[in-house]
Amino acid sequence: MDNTDLAGSIVVGVDGSSGAMGAVEWAARQAALERRPLVVLHSVGLLDSGATYWLDRAGIDHGRLLAELATAGHTILEEAAGHALRAEPALEVRQVLRHVDPRQALLQASLHARLVVLGSRGRGPVGSLLLGSVSVSVSKHASCPVVVIRPRETGPGGAGVMVATDGTERSAPALEFAFRIASFRAEPLTVTHCFWDSVKVSEGASDVPDDEPGLEDKRALLAESVAGLREEFPDVQVRLQLTRGFADHRLLQASADMDLVVVGSHRVGLLTEVVYGSLAPTVVEHAHCAVAVVPFLEPAAAPSTT
Repeated sequence: MDNTDLAGSIVVGVDGSSGAMGAVEWAARQAALERRPLVVLHSVGLLDSGATYWLDRAGIDHGRLLAELATAGHTILEEAAGHALRAEPALEVRQVLRHVDPRQALLQASLHARLVVLGSRGRGPVGSLLLGSVSVSVSKHASCPVVVIRPRETGPGGAGVMVATDGTERSAPALEFAFRIASFRAEPLTVTHCFWDSVKVSEGASDVPDDEPGLEDKRALLAESVAGLREEFPDVQVRLQLTRGFADHRLLQASADMDLVVVGSHRVGLLTEVVYGSLAPTVVEHAHCAVAVVPFLEPAAAPSTT
């Protein structure tokens, strides 16, 4: 299958693990809701020349080994496709096997896909292919939104979707994605704007009461950031919340009860990332529920999808 055939699809990375199957279930439902094809993708990383050399010296037929890995990969794809179709029988499901590193395969797919979905900390029968490091790497560099399905360890879930906004245009893609997912899944949406108050916050994050005075400018910024989306998605039940503290702390707190937390991502310089850290990887690595990372791309860099 050519990469252009992925255009407009929802791609889910699979490795045969239970975590990946959870990602397949989430992706299948979303593909059905959006009436898009689902692509299940498995990658068999090619051995480099040095590894091939030592395999040959050890008397191991690396060609046969790769063929067996490919056969195992096709089995993984068949099982994942069957799992998706059992959940959504009318779904169009395509299978793709790539012979590159899983990160590369998923990042390439993100150039054409509508959405990439993958599990976190999965461990499949042919090795660790979709570990947490892969989910962080892909969500950090992908050209389309990435949803990482994390195992729920605490909290009941069911509280809907939460997204953080800073009130700038960089938050716009994440806000739109959050509204769209909440609309498709008929879930409530909480939009939070976090700000620092050195007098009242020492660490963590705490929600501001709706009737606390003196924050009219921040409430206006928050309301303005969602005004157009409320008109576009009138079916979405929206709660606006001001929060003192750091956005990553608030999102991690909320993840114990939410079904999905949404964060924006934009390219920053290495020094900025080292000094200030990065919100999206922190949430992807530590959240208790699924996490969506939505990139902010400059107009010239945005890929075209249908």
